[in-house]
Amino acid sequence: MENKGKIFRQLHELDDVFVIPNPWDIGTARILETMGFKALATTSAGLAFSLGVQEGTVPWEQTLLHCQSLVNATALPVSADLEKGMGDDPESAAQTVEIAAGIGLAGCSLEDHTGLASKPIYNFSLAVERIEAAAKARDALATDFVITARAENFMWGITDLDETILRLQAFEKAGADVLYAPGLRDITMIKTVCQALTKPVNIVMGLPGEVFSIAELADAGVKRISVGASMARFAYGMFVHAAQEIMSKGTFTYSKDAMGFSELASYFERK
Repeated sequence: MENKGKIFRQLHELDDVFVIPNPWDIGTARILETMGFKALATTSAGLAFSLGVQEGTVPWEQTLLHCQSLVNATALPVSADLEKGMGDDPESAAQTVEIAAGIGLAGCSLEDHTGLASKPIYNFSLAVERIEAAAKARDALATDFVITARAENFMWGITDLDETILRLQAFEKAGADVLYAPGLRDITMIKTVCQALTKPVNIVMGLPGEVFSIAELADAGVKRISVGASMARFAYGMFVHAAQEIMSKGTFTYSKDAMGFSELASYFERK
């Protein structure tokens, strides 16, 4: 566990940007490992879809079991999308880190989203206190662990870049290892955020709207690129497309694009 946490931290210290894709089950985790990615991150939305429920409704215990299954399935460092964690107060953020490290995760992300549509974002001071408590819990661990602090303003219609940057800067000062503000709309915004911070910045690709290449994001100062639930959404989209073809046309041409049995099986050969 210590080695995975250390390896994960070292990936953020390299000169090059790296991509951390988001599997949603053991099969996709092993495919991504076989393809040569260096680390993986869970996706709360992808997990929810695989369970047939809406994002944000998966019980905490089930989320932990899912994270544990991915940790056990791969030799790669795994960081978990734990949404707001176990609860709302700083103590729960600290407990989240302790439990996450205890099941072998190399890191996790914590959001300032409350889970409530009526008041989606924690007030500034509480959001910072939560990250501060999480960082203190990390420092007390016997193993290395990487905390990603997420500022969720743009995901909830609060398109105030200055306030988002203030949050990220406060999270950085509170001890977060990686900063992340999903939903930034253009490369200029991304570059502004990266220039305002000294620690690594994660940017998610695959959300609705414009997407940028690895090279463009690297030029903007990004250190880590995730894909969130976009690969899961793509897979489910293709599944629905195939089912719609059967229902509406009575044909099965989708199968021409299906991966062959032997090729798919090759990803699951254990070395």
